[in-house]
Amino acid sequence: MKRDHLARQVVATARLTGDFTLRSGRIAHEYFDKYQFEADPVLLDALAEQMADLVPDGTEVLAGLEMGGIAVVTALGRHTGLPCAFVRKTAKSYGTARLAEGAAVNGRTVLVVEDVVTSGGQVVLSTRDLRDLGARVDAAVCVIDRQEGGAEALAAEGVTLHALFTRVDLDRSGRTPAS
Repeated sequence: MKRDHLARQVVATARLTGDFTLRSGRIAHEYFDKYQFEADPVLLDALAEQMADLVPDGTEVLAGLEMGGIAVVTALGRHTGLPCAFVRKTAKSYGTARLAEGAAVNGRTVLVVEDVVTSGGQVVLSTRDLRDLGARVDAAVCVIDRQEGGAEALAAEGVTLHALFTRVDLDRSGRTPAS
């Protein structure tokens, strides 16, 4: 599927307008309901296929962030053949009590996988947590970068953000988001 067609599908499937409170507390008039494209197996597979080209050489583990990054990382792992880790916001207090489930991250080069990045706050926090577990993290990938400071926040942590689509890309896809 061509990238421009894929962008139009994401906009048609997931773009909402109205008043939405973001994780940062800021009010946005446009919101990408990531669960809409993550719940569509055909669209999610097409996104992951395109995202596979964004995975840096040398990546050993894909680490999807709770909750939206889990669907994306699973689909991406299918296209790259790389093992996946599933990263919680906080370690659970029972069972394994792990912060990162699945593939081991200690001593490995880990790519953080997220669905939508706005401020980059959760990616920054999870990157720190992964590094505390011994992972080498210097890159992250997402489906949509809203271009609202996330890439800059990650750069300040030594992490390069690779986005399949930016807000500008989606604006160009034929629909102009509300401002």
